[in-house]
Amino acid sequence: MTKFKFSVGPWNVHEGADSYGPATRKTIPIEEKFKKFAELGFSAVQFHDDDAVPNINDYTEEEIKEKARELKKTLDKYGLKAEFVAPRLWMDEHTMDGGFMSTSKEDRDYAMWRAYRSIDIANELGTDMVVLWLAREGTLCAESKSPVWATKMLIEAINKMLEYDPKIRVCIEPKPNEPIDRSICGTMGHVMAISAATIDPSRVGGNLESAHAILAGLDPAHEIGFAMAMGKLMTVHLNDQNGIRYDQDKSFGVENLRAAFNQVKVLKENGYGSHGEYVGLDVKAMRTTKDEDSYKHLENSLNIFKALEEKVERFDYDFQKKCVENRDFEALEMYVMNLLMGID
Repeated sequence: MTKFKFSVGPWNVHEGADSYGPATRKTIPIEEKFKKFAELGFSAVQFHDDDAVPNINDYTEEEIKEKARELKKTLDKYGLKAEFVAPRLWMDEHTMDGGFMSTSKEDRDYAMWRAYRSIDIANELGTDMVVLWLAREGTLCAESKSPVWATKMLIEAINKMLEYDPKIRVCIEPKPNEPIDRSICGTMGHVMAISAATIDPSRVGGNLESAHAILAGLDPAHEIGFAMAMGKLMTVHLNDQNGIRYDQDKSFGVENLRAAFNQVKVLKENGYGSHGEYVGLDVKAMRTTKDEDSYKHLENSLNIFKALEEKVERFDYDFQKKCVENRDFEALEMYVMNLLMGID
């Protein structure tokens, strides 16, 4: 039995369209996704603001809250919680040059409106966390905005969120690039610095996504460990990535099994989940996946995580200690490989 609780987003079951080709699968209604998530063993759902309230721009603040309350009833029906709400600021015409650090004040104001509505939705869904994936917060042209000014704009925006709701927690999901050329907040180290500069650092932390760390040339387990050492890891997005290229959101552990093992290991060793944290997945099915297999990548990711959790439980810490004392890292490394390969 796993000791962790898992979350997933409705976008993780999608139609297969990408930048180079159309959809390859049928759209699945969101309530049908909720039902299947619960059957698979997920405990919570991750939301963008417009997952929770489609066409969010068309409604008043009160109408948005009412629609969120209706969504809460549907989640309750399947025994699911909401883990967080994230403003989807990268898909609107107002945010083509960023949201919080757009060069247009009108567009910055719009980004704050979406952030406030995300907080309202979070409150109605019973969660105290808003996640910021800063997709377009950076530059397309390096000389278009000062990184000093842009960083200050991000801190100002987070401060406004903290002032808007004294209970809300703001969780930054760092990524070094894509769709932006140069991100302002690309790694967990950047997140820690931003957090420290806000009016309430205790309510600002990070969401480590495996693929984003790999895109930055970093080790996901070390990024997780760094955030945990600072008491700042609010959630994770586990997936996998084949090298430093476009963001792939592959099933957890399918490319870098040892790295996946170490992510599970650092989470388990340091009590992740003891304060209610979820192990979040952010994985996508291959375009070739058939309609009837639309959830297989989620099942695979869960099974790999749980298998690695069992490997961590079997890890011989006495042998590790002996290897470290003797500086026999060749033996330790081979022990880990044998453990992963199932060789006694």
